[in-house]
Formats: sequence, C-alpha cells, structure tokens
Amino acid sequence: MPCLLLLLIVLFPRVALALLFFLSTYLDRAYHNNLLLLILGFIFLPLTTLVYAWMFNNGMAVAGINILYLLVAAILDLGLVGGGYRHHRGRLD
Repeated sequence: MPCLLLLLIVLFPRVALALLFFLSTYLDRAYHNNLLLLILGFIFLPLTTLVYAWMFNNGMAVAGINILYLLVAAILDLGLVGGGYRHHRGRLD
C-alpha cells in the first residue's frame, strides 16, 4: 500500500493534494490553514507543495541537505510545465 501511495503522489500530485486536503489534516499542519498558499501550490508547484508538507510533518528543518529535496521537487514541477509548453508549441508550428 505505501508503494501505491508513493506512485499516486509522483504521477498525480494534484490528485494527491486534493485527497490530502479533503481527507486528512496533513496539509493543515504544514500550511496552518493558509488556503491561498495551498491553492497557489496546487496550481503552480504541486509536487513541491507535497514535499514541503512531508518535510514539515516529519520535523525536518528547511535547511542544509533538506533544501535539496525542495529543489528537486521544484525542478520536476517546472520541467513538467516546460515540457507541456514545448509539446504545445511544436504542435502549432
């Protein structure tokens, strides 16, 4: 079951965010009921939002090597957005 959950999070981070928001308090603890930040994270950087919530709930400081987790998640999020733009632009030419 944990492997299936990890697969869901990596493949569909927005679905995982929605499920966590509606079915648990996991995101509430990390973002302190800041709905605007959660909405922006849902739209622009869903994987980074999940990684930050995971770090916060596990008591990991956002410093040192732990920043690497956030950077990798942000690069993956931005790569997915950039890849979609490149694919869309190629179809128009």
